[in-house]
Amino acid sequence: MKIAVLSILALLFSFSGFAQQLSGSSSTYFEVRKYYASEGKLQDLIKRFQDHTMALFEKSGMENIAYFLPVDTTDNSLTYILGYPDEKSRDRMWEKFANDPAWQIAKKESEVNGGLVKSVEQTFMKLAQGLNDTPKPQASGVFQMRTYTALDGRLDNLLRRFRDHTQELFEKQGLKNYPYWVTVEKDGSQPKLIYLLGDKDQASFERDFQNFIKDPAWAKARDASEADGKIVEKVDAVFLKTLPFSPMK
Repeated sequence: MKIAVLSILALLFSFSGFAQQLSGSSSTYFEVRKYYASEGKLQDLIKRFQDHTMALFEKSGMENIAYFLPVDTTDNSLTYILGYPDEKSRDRMWEKFANDPAWQIAKKESEVNGGLVKSVEQTFMKLAQGLNDTPKPQASGVFQMRTYTALDGRLDNLLRRFRDHTQELFEKQGLKNYPYWVTVEKDGSQPKLIYLLGDKDQASFERDFQNFIKDPAWAKARDASEADGKIVEKVDAVFLKTLPFSPMK
């Protein structure tokens, strides 16, 4: 009985922590969607999201989390994050959205001169436990979405290092912790860590991140965590800026 109560409390603590990051959020399953726009259609795609798609997502039960454009716009893309009550509801909500007559009309009218989306990339995620307890930060001028691929069997070591050291050391340098997720890999492979880190602008971010890397406290924590071997295989990072209508700032 005692173990069951403790488990429930731990779960509630995890969600209350995330509520600090996204006030009022009840989502437990998330999706990053990256749209590559057709040539010359990015602004039309953005307008469709602002005028129609976001409201229709909410009508179907989805939660709009964040909408971004890359700082480097050469790939003609838009990235956004949706939240769902749980994994099972995701497909049902998308079916409801796709079959909504209001969406079908908006899609048809916006594509009179051709389709807006060339291709879509999807990443599914759940909250990283113990990494979403920091207060919701003030708005940032720039974000970096960072994706960590841990060496086989080392994800827990990576999450522990973030929980015990890295997040605090980011904040020490003025970097802002936004939500942290672990991916849901449909092939059963080891999940990746994905998180958002913010700062007032890209120059400040690059300066503050270099100060983090040079911090003796970080070097000590890193070396201690790798006493029995390396943890991270690779890190992918991209600079993003929120669109004006993005709920997350």
